[in-house]
Amino acid sequence: MVVGAFPMAKLLYLGVRQISKPLAQRIKEGARRSQFFRTYICLPPAQLYHWVEMRTKMRILGFRGATIKPLNEEAAAELGAELLGEATIFLVGGCCLVLEYLRHSAQTRRKEEEQRQVMEGIHLELNVLTLTVETLQAQHREVSRKLETIDGLQTQIKELKEQLEKKK
Repeated sequence: MVVGAFPMAKLLYLGVRQISKPLAQRIKEGARRSQFFRTYICLPPAQLYHWVEMRTKMRILGFRGATIKPLNEEAAAELGAELLGEATIFLVGGCCLVLEYLRHSAQTRRKEEEQRQVMEGIHLELNVLTLTVETLQAQHREVSRKLETIDGLQTQIKELKEQLEKKK
């Protein structure tokens, strides 16, 4: 059984994903503490999420024209921090997935290139062997022709010897 190289990239991706969870928690805590972060980063997506969620629920329940009240600032900040934390984890996971795909496609391209080079080497060797066989066949034909000539000469020599012996 052949043991492959230790998948360091996969281990690194797993480590990054595990680190992203505490990072998301710290982002949530920072969002809860910072007024700027809360007002401009957390509240708008939270209010939009609340509006879409409530609008969908109301339509499912059959209340088409109902107005939706926005969340209070504290609940919106909490929801925005949760959304931000989940988005961070999702983004890190997505990046890991993209990097793994790129690594795998590069590895596949490298293997295909190696196979192409092997095939080119085999074709080159086949061409050399074909040329060698053709050369040997030409030499064989030449030797066969010379042997036929020699056989013909030997026959003539025998005939000449027989004629000389008859004349004696």
